[in-house]
Amino acid sequence: MTASHSDSLVVLFGATAGAYGAKLGSDERELILLVWQVVDLRSKKVGTLHKSLVKADNLDLSDQCREVSGLTPEGLGKAEPLDRVLQQFSQLVSSDLKVLGRSSYTLCSDGQLLIRQVLHPETSKKNFLLSDCFYSFYDLRKEFHTCYPSSAAVKDQTIKTMAEYLGLGTDEAEEDFGVWQVKTMVAIIFSMLSEGCNHVFTEPETVKYKYETGPCSKSETVDSETVIRARGLPWQSSDQDIARFFKGLNIAKGGVALCLNSQGRRNGEALVRFVNSEQRDLALERHKHHMGSRYIEVYKATGEEFLKIAGGTSNEVAQFLSKENQVIIRMRGLPFTATQEDVLGFLGQECPVTGGKEGLLFVKYPDGRPTGDAFVLFSCEEYAQNALKKHKEILGKRYIELFRSTAAEVQQVLNRYMSTPLIPTLPTPIIPVIPSPYTIATGSIRDCVRLRGLPYTAGIDDILEFMGDATGDIKPHGVHMVLNQQGRPSGDAFIQMKSADKAFMVAQKCHKKMMKDRYVEVFQCSGEEMNFVLMGGTLNRSGLSPPPCKLPCLSPPAYAAFQTAAVIPAEAAALYQPQALLPTTRTPQASAAAPPAVTYYPAQAAQLYMNYTAYYPSPPVSPTTVGYIAAPPGAVAAAATATHTPILPQPGALVRMQGLPYNTGMKEILSFFQGYQYAPDDYNGLIQLSDQARSVLQAPKEWVCL
Repeated sequence: MTASHSDSLVVLFGATAGAYGAKLGSDERELILLVWQVVDLRSKKVGTLHKSLVKADNLDLSDQCREVSGLTPEGLGKAEPLDRVLQQFSQLVSSDLKVLGRSSYTLCSDGQLLIRQVLHPETSKKNFLLSDCFYSFYDLRKEFHTCYPSSAAVKDQTIKTMAEYLGLGTDEAEEDFGVWQVKTMVAIIFSMLSEGCNHVFTEPETVKYKYETGPCSKSETVDSETVIRARGLPWQSSDQDIARFFKGLNIAKGGVALCLNSQGRRNGEALVRFVNSEQRDLALERHKHHMGSRYIEVYKATGEEFLKIAGGTSNEVAQFLSKENQVIIRMRGLPFTATQEDVLGFLGQECPVTGGKEGLLFVKYPDGRPTGDAFVLFSCEEYAQNALKKHKEILGKRYIELFRSTAAEVQQVLNRYMSTPLIPTLPTPIIPVIPSPYTIATGSIRDCVRLRGLPYTAGIDDILEFMGDATGDIKPHGVHMVLNQQGRPSGDAFIQMKSADKAFMVAQKCHKKMMKDRYVEVFQCSGEEMNFVLMGGTLNRSGLSPPPCKLPCLSPPAYAAFQTAAVIPAEAAALYQPQALLPTTRTPQASAAAPPAVTYYPAQAAQLYMNYTAYYPSPPVSPTTVGYIAAPPGAVAAAATATHTPILPQPGALVRMQGLPYNTGMKEILSFFQGYQYAPDDYNGLIQLSDQARSVLQAPKEWVCL
């Protein structure tokens, strides 16, 4: 038994098969030695001194361990495993307490490393529980500094320095390793209990039994000295898994924030907030410790980073997360028409939701449209496990994904969707913009170069430095980084040169030139070949492979806004509902020298979508066409006259449809728009149609007047 005001201490010392002293436990090596002795604080009597060797799974001892402890693998091979040794520890301590006539005790160790960095992590990995006595202990170094304020700082204390400060004449060489340490610690305690000091052990260190979930507000103040970033986590890891990785250290309530990528999926990183800087410093010592078969990197982070991920402002989210000690499950892929009753019915009676409908939180866009995501609260682990068994079961006509989640993930997902711009709510003022005369070439002229094998950390500046004097021959907006489908650098880039001769010279000069620690291959290519790759296709020795049936992978906006000359990507322009559309000519013989057209877009749209700079860099995967937004009729007519481009009759508009089933045909689309008139003849020159599709469009229809 233990108590806050114990009448006995159990002085405990231990050693691992690896590092010793200040680095104890930092190398994940197992415990191989435990030495302890009971001290009666009232009568100042002691019990029997016990020493137990521990058989580790890995008996390979470090050189430091062999030198300091004198132990050998052969001797340890005959010892008991840790779980048996801990059972013997409890039995022997209880026996010694009876002899001394005491009933309660608290552990006392030299510092915190043995308890926090060795015993708790190791028992957690080996899946057995420590007794309650290991969740409360006295740090002899802190108690000594409290009793003797003029002594060295706590972090600089050792058993030897404390003994020297008190003038204790003990010889370390006369005793076995571990025995001397415990005897000296007992002598130090008796000195602190003497009449001159009368020290009282009243405030033990505590170890949290479990991680507590909870919300975090952006208005909170988070000390940067308490936050770390963990990197390399398994994607399916939960906040409880992370808390288990840091077992023995006290994480603040709601202090685990799993980071999400731009697609709303976990990216293998987490920010963890501890109760104080001391716990954070101990967490940094677990750098490259293992979670399963993966090693986890641990770095310092800031309070601002933590609040950016975990902080929230929504009252609805705060109310949802106000129920403490709940298991959170995220549901993804819900039908947009799904109701609370549908979700509760899907989960069933075997996994009741906490509070019924109050335990459900649907994620919505700012205009109230559902996103297909929801969060669910369960009161215990059993209910959550039952819910996770329904992973990929069908609700309606869709399979539903279920994952463990965290309070910070709830905040992140809600923050991301609630900050999504609503295009229809933008103001209507229109301003003219002259697009850049330089566009991506589409012909067969080989005035481009392809860079292959770039370091993944290479940026635009690295490429310009790599090009050297040839940088002056690059077209404005002519550098294009190629990203993979995860939005990460693929190692390729395309550069538009001012002429085919310039491209040839660059390819000859820079081919297999070193960039950082890698050589880069440089090939001359045409604008057509470049466009194929930028739009998702592949370019190899066998020729061109067409892009997959999906949108191009655009890079995240990482460039400064350019307010006076910009081009709106077609994907962005399609989000608007124009009253008139001014298309560009899409012919294979399109020339880069074609006269520029007048483009219009709302003022605030520039801030949302314009990430161009004047020259370098251009946005990766630059569009091959220019999207247009509603412009004044006069400007449209003038531009059309200048460029000889057909104009849609007024009123008219192109509509872009997203989210269509892959097996959707022309008839299904026409049926979807039944009741709305369109002018098929006017679109024949704008949209590339097959003969079958054109015949369907031009066939007589019956229109329903609404």
